[in-house]
Amino acid sequence: MPRYTPPLRDMQFVMHEVLEVVPALRELPAHADLDAELIDQVCEEAGKFCSDVLFPLNLSGDVEGCRYDAATHAVSTPEGYREAWQQYVEAGWPLLTAAPEYGGQGLPHLVGSAVHEMENAANQAWTMYPGLTQGVAELLGTHGSQQQKELYLPRLAAGQWTGTMCLTEPHCGTDLGLIRTKAAPQADGSYLLSGQKIFISSGEHDLASNIVHMVLAKLPDAPEGSKGISLFVVPKFLPDASGEPGERNGIFCSGIEHKMGIHGNATCQMTLDGARGWLVGEPNKGLPAMFVMMNGARLGVGMQSLGLTEVAYQNALDYARDRLQMRSLSGPKAPQQAADPILVHPDVRRMLLTARAWAEGGRFLAYWVALMLDQSQQHPDAEVRKDADDLVALLTPIVKAFITDNGFSATNECLQVFGGHGYIREWGMEQYVRDARINLIYEGTNTIQALDLIGRKVLMDGGARLKKFGRIVRDFVEAEGVVESMQEFVNPLADLAEKVQKLTMELGMKAMTDREQVGAAATPYLRVLGHLVFAYAFARMAKVAQRRLAENAGDGFYQAKLQTARFYFARLLPETATAIRQARSGSAVLMDTDAVFA
Repeated sequence: MPRYTPPLRDMQFVMHEVLEVVPALRELPAHADLDAELIDQVCEEAGKFCSDVLFPLNLSGDVEGCRYDAATHAVSTPEGYREAWQQYVEAGWPLLTAAPEYGGQGLPHLVGSAVHEMENAANQAWTMYPGLTQGVAELLGTHGSQQQKELYLPRLAAGQWTGTMCLTEPHCGTDLGLIRTKAAPQADGSYLLSGQKIFISSGEHDLASNIVHMVLAKLPDAPEGSKGISLFVVPKFLPDASGEPGERNGIFCSGIEHKMGIHGNATCQMTLDGARGWLVGEPNKGLPAMFVMMNGARLGVGMQSLGLTEVAYQNALDYARDRLQMRSLSGPKAPQQAADPILVHPDVRRMLLTARAWAEGGRFLAYWVALMLDQSQQHPDAEVRKDADDLVALLTPIVKAFITDNGFSATNECLQVFGGHGYIREWGMEQYVRDARINLIYEGTNTIQALDLIGRKVLMDGGARLKKFGRIVRDFVEAEGVVESMQEFVNPLADLAEKVQKLTMELGMKAMTDREQVGAAATPYLRVLGHLVFAYAFARMAKVAQRRLAENAGDGFYQAKLQTARFYFARLLPETATAIRQARSGSAVLMDTDAVFA
C-alpha cells in the first residue's frame, strides 16, 4: 500500500531559508505580526489532516468513483468523502486564506499554497472540491456586488457551500467566444439561463448544502465572440430570505463523465433550463472577470502536479530501497542478501532523481509565485505591487504547464521504478499517472499556456515582464558569479539567460511577418523558459545549502540539496538545447504538410 509523509522539512527550507518569506510578508500590513512558528504550525497540522484523513481515501475513492442517479440528477461521492469534508469544515480549513471580514483567517496565499500541495499529494480528486470553492470566493470578492459578497462569501469561506466554474460547452472548449448558453433579463434584475456545459468539476455532489456555479453566458444582442460574454452566479438552490438554501434552481447534472483518472471528483454535464442567475460585474465583460478564477485555477493545477510528483517520488524511493534485483555493476552492495536493492542501479537513481528534482524545483516556483501574489495584492508600495503582478502574470503559465508536464514525466518514471508492480492498482502508482495526465489538459491545455506565455506575456508587451525576471537573474549571477563554489550553478544559469534573450528577440522578429512562427515555437519556448526559472531556483537553493554546510559539514539534508542541484544541471537542463533548436526550426515543417493529412 502507498504512503504519504508531508515534506515539512523541505517546505520550511524553501519558505524560510531560500525565499525568507516572513520578512517579505511582514511588509504587508495584514501580515505584520506573522512569524515562522505560525506558518510551520499550520503546515504541520494540515499535514496531519492530509496524511491521516485524506490519504487513506485516495485509493478507495479511485476504485469506487462517483455515482450518478439519473432519476434525481444526484451525485454521490465515494465512501468517506463526506465525513472528511465535515472534519475539514469543523477544523476551519476552508477559512485559512479567506477574508477576515467574511469570517476567514486571512492567512497569506503562500500558506494556502503549501497546504494545497499536501492536500493534492494526499488526494487530488477530493481536493478539487475545496480548491474550486476558493476560486469562486476570490472571484466574487473581486467582481461581485456588495450584496453578492455578503450572501455568498461567508458560506463559501466556511465550507457550508461549494463552488464551480462553468465554461466549456459540447461544441467549444478553449474558444469561449463560441458559447451558446443564453441569459434572458428579468424584471426583478435576475436572468434566466439556458444551455449546456460539460467537464464541470465538482458540478454536483453530496458534500455541502449548496453549490454556487459561476456561469459564462451571452445576453440578447451581445457582440460576437469573446467580447459578448457575461458572467453570472447561479446557485443550485435559490437562497431564501435568510440566506439559506431554498427552492431548487433550474441547473442540474445530466450525467457524469467516466474518466481516465480523478475518479473521486464528479466531472459533470450540466444543463441549465431556465436557471435563475445574477450578473457578476459588467455586461459583456464576463471573460476578464472569470480570469480571476481561471488564473487561480491554473496555479492550483500546478500545485496538483507538484503534490503528485512528491507522493509518487516518496513511494518509488521506498520501493527502490526494499526491492532486491540483480547485483550492482561495481560489485555486491548487500552481499548478505540474494541480490542488491534496485537503488544501487544508475538508471533507477536517474528516475528517482528526476522526480525529486521536478518536485524541488516546482516547490520553489509555486511558493515564490504565491508570495508574489500576496505582494501584488497587498504591498503598500505601488511599484512593488506592479512588479509582483507582472511576474505572477509571466510565471503563471509556467507554473501550470511546466510543472504539470514535469509531474506527468515524474509519475511515469516512478511507476517505472516499480516495474510490473507499478502497473498493479494496489501499489497506487498507476493512479498517480492517470491523475497527473488530466493536469496537462484542463484549465487551458499546456499548448494554450505556451501560446499565452509567448504571445501575451512576452511579445505583447515588448518583453517588459521577461526583462523584469531577467534582471533578477542577472543580479543573482553578478552577485554569485565571483564565488568559486557557485560556478557550477551560476555559469549554466547565465548561459541559458543569454540564450533566452537571443531566442526571444529572434522569435519576436519572425512574429512581425508570420504569426504561425510563434505558434510553432510556443511549446518548446515554454520549456526553455521553464528551465530558466528552475535553473535560477536550483542555483538559489544551492547557495543556501553551501552556506549551511559551511556551518555544519555533516548535515545530510543540505548535502542532498547540492547533489539534486548537480543532477538537475547535468541531466535535465540540457533539454534546453533541443528545445531551442525546435523553437528555431520554423513553421514550415509543421504547416507545409498538406500531403501528410490528405
